[in-house]
Amino acid sequence: MSLLDAKLEKEYFIEEISTDDAQLTKFLFTLGCYKGEKVTVISRRRSNLILAIKDSRYSFDRNLAKRIKLA
Repeated sequence: MSLLDAKLEKEYFIEEISTDDAQLTKFLFTLGCYKGEKVTVISRRRSNLILAIKDSRYSFDRNLAKRIKLA
């Protein structure tokens, strides 16, 4: 299941980030978005998801959200 399929306000664990882009992987790691980390979808907008990762909130576009697989 990807982030796009996640229910609002429910905690999930990141299982995999499907990308070959090393810079993107590094950037997501700096946000705390990596395998095994908890993530919660707080809200959905037209083209973005608002996520809680650790003690911060981030906006991910749908292209990026579909690359993040949840357990």
